[in-house]
Amino acid sequence: MKKSEWSDKQLEELLRQMPKIHDHRNPRDIYQNLSIKKRKRPAWLIPGFAAAAALLLFFLLVPKMLNGTQNSFDSAKQEDSSSESKISQSDDQSSLLMKKEDSISGSEPEMRITAINKNALYDDEVGDGTVFTYWIPDSQAQNLVPISIVVSLDNNKEWLTAFTESMELLNEEEWGLSDYYPVNAKFEWDDTKNTVIVDVPKNHPYGQGSTAEFNFITTLKNNIASNSNIDKIMLKTDGQPGIELGNYGVLQEIEVKPEGKHAYFFYTPDGMETTYLVPSADTYQDINAAFEAMKTDHQELGLAASLVPSFPIKEVTTKENKLIITLDENAAMENNKETLYSYEAILLTAKNFGIDTVTILNAPIKLLGPFDLTQDITVPLAPNHLQIQ
Repeated sequence: MKKSEWSDKQLEELLRQMPKIHDHRNPRDIYQNLSIKKRKRPAWLIPGFAAAAALLLFFLLVPKMLNGTQNSFDSAKQEDSSSESKISQSDDQSSLLMKKEDSISGSEPEMRITAINKNALYDDEVGDGTVFTYWIPDSQAQNLVPISIVVSLDNNKEWLTAFTESMELLNEEEWGLSDYYPVNAKFEWDDTKNTVIVDVPKNHPYGQGSTAEFNFITTLKNNIASNSNIDKIMLKTDGQPGIELGNYGVLQEIEVKPEGKHAYFFYTPDGMETTYLVPSADTYQDINAAFEAMKTDHQELGLAASLVPSFPIKEVTTKENKLIITLDENAAMENNKETLYSYEAILLTAKNFGIDTVTILNAPIKLLGPFDLTQDITVPLAPNHLQIQ
């Protein structure tokens, strides 16, 4: 900065030449103003402002803090609840697993056996109903399949009337069999002669080929024999004695003799899972021969072996009307449908040989389906029990 060229004397002279300024204010007022400017702010104002600001912050922040605390509490509560739920689920899964293991290990056999349905019909299942067994040709007309139903019989209705009317309840095609019933004929019971009279119309279909003729004669015999003690069937055509059949000539009567000594095999209709127990057309000299035959398929007839490997018979003895079967020591018997049906095929075959009860010795399992193998089992009333409406 350039140094001023004015001397002190010159400045002083210059100031003297300037006009004079006069202040008309009272000196006391000037002093008071100077005192106010220099006075400090009261000490209490700063803490007051600080307290007010703190209160303001408190009211602004506390709700958020409380909400955050509540959220944290709810979150913790949910975590506890979730943990308890997981523990409960884990306990439930463990319980279910234990039950499953128990059922597999056999600790609850009663729960498992109810899932396997029997094939045949037994005394304790009939109640107040009446059992009717109908012999129905299979879809290829090679085998006659006995189907048993239970109906409520009107006390004022004779058994033959109820039997013929119940033919309408059969669902043969739904069961994988031939649509055969009702039979195109009139049925009459002559109780004085212990005879059933069957009267067919002139245009009846039962003489159209050897298979149709054989099935007509055999179904009549089997139906009457299975459901009554009738010993003779009289045949008529449109009210006149006799019926003309190509392979039999004019046939006027059929003698009803319940045939025994048949073996039972498995029959499964094509495309179906249902398995029926069907008696063989052949008869056997004794029950051992029948059991031996039941180990082999009859493919030409569509019949499968019914004595399966899981039911290995070591010895068979008969005592009066009781059959005793001893199984092989190494038998690996399983509680399943195939083994159950194999056992029922044995029961039905035994019935065909005049047996009343069957006893199994040396069985590796106690329960097979609903049967207690440690007990004597009574043979069935009839095979292939089906429900009807």
